Amino acid sequence: METITPNIEIRSVVAQCLRTLTTSAENKDVITALQTLQSYLDGGSDSRIPSVQRAEFRRVHFTRTLRFLVSNIQADWVHSLKAQQRKELWDGLFLKGPADQTLLVLMEGIGELRPSINLDHLVSITERFLQNGGLAELLWSYCLETGPSDSPQLRETLQGRIVGLPDLLANKLQLNNKPLFLPQQYYPLLATEILSALENVCQALRNGTDCSLTFVAQVLGKVCVQGQSALVFNEMAPRLSIHTRSDMVWQRVCWKLLQDVPQRCMESVLTGLVQSVSRPDILGRIIGNIVLTNKKAQFVITHKLLLLQYKYETRVLRVLLGYLAADRERRPLLIQVLRAVSQAWANPSAVKHTPIEQQLYVSKALLLSVNLLDDSELHELQSDLLQCMLGGMQSHLDSSVVRIRHMGMVVGECLSSRMDISETKLKFEYDQDDETRELLSLMTAHSDDESEPEPVSRSESPKVTNEIPPPVPNKLPQNNLSRQPDPDLDSDDELTPYDMSDDQEMSAASPPRYLRDCLETLISSEDPMRVELSLIAAEDLVRKNVFAAREISVELTKVLLHMENKYNLNNFLVLRQATMVALTVIDCIPVTQYLTTEFYSLNYSLRQRLDMLEVLVFAARELSSPVSEKRDPSVGVAATGSSDLSPYVNDKPADWRQEVEKRIQSKTRRLRKGVTQPAPEATPNRYAPVAGHFFFPLLRNYDRPQVTFDLLGSDHLVLGRLIHTLGVFMHLAVNAPVATQMGRALLDFVWSVRYHVDQTVRRGVLFAVCSLLMSVNSQNLLADFGDQLFETRSWLADVAEGDPDGDCRDLAVQSLVLLDKSLKKQLQN
Repeated sequence: METITPNIEIRSVVAQCLRTLTTSAENKDVITALQTLQSYLDGGSDSRIPSVQRAEFRRVHFTRTLRFLVSNIQADWVHSLKAQQRKELWDGLFLKGPADQTLLVLMEGIGELRPSINLDHLVSITERFLQNGGLAELLWSYCLETGPSDSPQLRETLQGRIVGLPDLLANKLQLNNKPLFLPQQYYPLLATEILSALENVCQALRNGTDCSLTFVAQVLGKVCVQGQSALVFNEMAPRLSIHTRSDMVWQRVCWKLLQDVPQRCMESVLTGLVQSVSRPDILGRIIGNIVLTNKKAQFVITHKLLLLQYKYETRVLRVLLGYLAADRERRPLLIQVLRAVSQAWANPSAVKHTPIEQQLYVSKALLLSVNLLDDSELHELQSDLLQCMLGGMQSHLDSSVVRIRHMGMVVGECLSSRMDISETKLKFEYDQDDETRELLSLMTAHSDDESEPEPVSRSESPKVTNEIPPPVPNKLPQNNLSRQPDPDLDSDDELTPYDMSDDQEMSAASPPRYLRDCLETLISSEDPMRVELSLIAAEDLVRKNVFAAREISVELTKVLLHMENKYNLNNFLVLRQATMVALTVIDCIPVTQYLTTEFYSLNYSLRQRLDMLEVLVFAARELSSPVSEKRDPSVGVAATGSSDLSPYVNDKPADWRQEVEKRIQSKTRRLRKGVTQPAPEATPNRYAPVAGHFFFPLLRNYDRPQVTFDLLGSDHLVLGRLIHTLGVFMHLAVNAPVATQMGRALLDFVWSVRYHVDQTVRRGVLFAVCSLLMSVNSQNLLADFGDQLFETRSWLADVAEGDPDGDCRDLAVQSLVLLDKSLKKQLQN
């Protein structure tokens, strides 16, 4: 009976107060009832209410009281209170009670009320609740767990309100939302409150009080799962780093916090934490050896963040691998990671089917892991690394993508240098770019701050170069000359230096004047000077002497195609290609027939076959372009031969009428101008009549493997370039009569290789399809390609969604847009 009597007494007092607030019209009675209710929340030794009754009120009657206040927020007795009385008595009941019940009632009331002044009142109380540390008090109360255990459903609801508060209030308030409730401010505030709760836990543990971190860990996990880990850990990680530096209690609290995180949230928590810390030792102090005790954490750190995801910076890789290498118990996991990464890097299927970004990420992980090994571990893994190096380099060097080949070269060099097999090191020739330089830098030792070593080395190098060149004895005569100037030397200083930028080196050999002389020189001459002069003059001679060029066009093309740069001439490839393009334009059909026939012939290198395709592409582009107005060559010759000096600009006479017209135009303001330039004259398309000669012969023998050439086999680079070339021919044949026939043949050809393993071939296929959709008229598209369009669209949708190469996905999206636009236009018509 002694325990029942206080409960009955409290229940009767609360019921009397609520009855008074409902029925009384006197302001004095309302204030007394509110003060009575608030007296059960006031703590301290001077309180008239026993602690047992206060605890009973908080446990049983507090939520009922707050719901009564919210339901009667529009009552007259509420509005009869003065502003100060309302703030102290009415609002104080929300801010002085248990924080978890307050938050639940406030969120429930805000969800039920419509936009009004009453809703604004509850929103302002919620804002004060957050600003006064309500979340920290709530989290700390669950760390103590002094009261009876509540239901899991209640905890789940409370965690949902804490984590989802910005979304709930944003949906309710919309444009009237408060800045504190925005994610950019709320989640850093929540992180600060979590830190306050953890600090109270550390102090309680020092005093011998047991605490629980389960609720805080569940809240942290739920926040990270909802995608707010960056905002939370950007606030928590620096302070946790400071606290755990020398305080073992803080370290144990952090380890326990991570251990209590639910398994479904472990990945999100670890991912956000790894991205927020800057060094491996910080990560080790915060999470401890959880990678050894928690299977989910071990999978995330040793597998998922290294092999399955590749969006993180190099710093994240350094932190992860450095964390595994920092402790003796964790180093076996580093060996395990190295074996897995080396197998992934050397896998030929991964090289073909994974994005380049992921291959670069795995290469960085491999180099960083190898760099962290000591000599004994390196000797133990030497056979595995050697097998990885040889197999992986072969797979990378066989790729048709330049970035992948460079990646294989750099990794091979670094691995051979680290293993130091028989003191022989691999060395490749490649152009260094940002990627290769970053990969090479991973094998060098780095400090905690990665940005420090580079400026030091850069600042030291100029000092050495500035000190060495100027010797001391050379400065003395200059100083003496400056003190005693010589009048003879002063006159030389006033002379203007002569411009020698246009001077040309005198040559004993003269350039050829006839095209046949040029041909004979390229065939039989061994003089590098004559060969270079013939290459320089060949294109101009071909374009000026059309009839002579047509007589020897095929023969000269053959000579240029087989010619090698054995004299190391400047611009050899450019001059050789320009001459072959000119021959193809001047004598189109014979030269095109020769090049397209020789493309599938024996005893040609891949470089020569690519040269054939490039010449055909440039020639087709020139033929499809409008003919530019050419100046009379005799005018130029006369102008250069009449005088040795070029005339001064101001010596050119100008008509006074034109000068006056220019001044009037410059000072006249017009609101609208008409056509200022005449419309370009229409010129015939020289490519349209011969487009078939460029296109169809290249589709003749593609499926016949030769002795030195297998287009559908290992020569992926040539196949991709061939398809791209056919796509260019298709694009240039827009509005040509043969465009539809070319498009049908092109689609049949690329359809068989649309799922090719090499990304260069897939890019060429998608480019060809895109060119087809741009070139074929929409009226003919549905009529001539109707049976294949829907299957093509389904294939393009699959590529746009699931192809590992980013360029392939972009080309597929562009093709889908063009296809849908053409179909929509045709169906509307």
